[in-house]
Amino acid sequence: MKDENCIFCKLANGEIPTSTLYEDEDFRVILDANPASKGHALIIPKEHYANLYELDDELASKVLVLAKKMITKLTDVLGCDGYNLVQNNGETAGQTVFHFHLHLIPRYKGDAVGIGWKLGKLTEGDKEEILSKI
Repeated sequence: MKDENCIFCKLANGEIPTSTLYEDEDFRVILDANPASKGHALIIPKEHYANLYELDDELASKVLVLAKKMITKLTDVLGCDGYNLVQNNGETAGQTVFHFHLHLIPRYKGDAVGIGWKLGKLTEGDKEEILSKI
């Protein structure tokens, strides 16, 4: 199902021009219009899913296989030194467009891309609480 008010539905289905790197029946891969680094791309499903929680398992599996295919090819094309795969779910996690998408962010030695977090410590209390509820 598509959402007629969703800009990513329009991008994924060719209603808005994009720099398309790859397309199949389920996805379109495009260059990000506001890249974190040279070659930053997005994998966008053609159907509307607000986030990862809404994807069925088969489509979720296809996303990772496609990501591997794309970064393998793009590493050769771009000559980058590594890749970050970033996928945000929910506003608190940094999601700003509520249509599932996976960022493919090439990394170059010395780049200023700021993806990271402060390392914490797994406490015994947190560990016990989580493991008891799983």
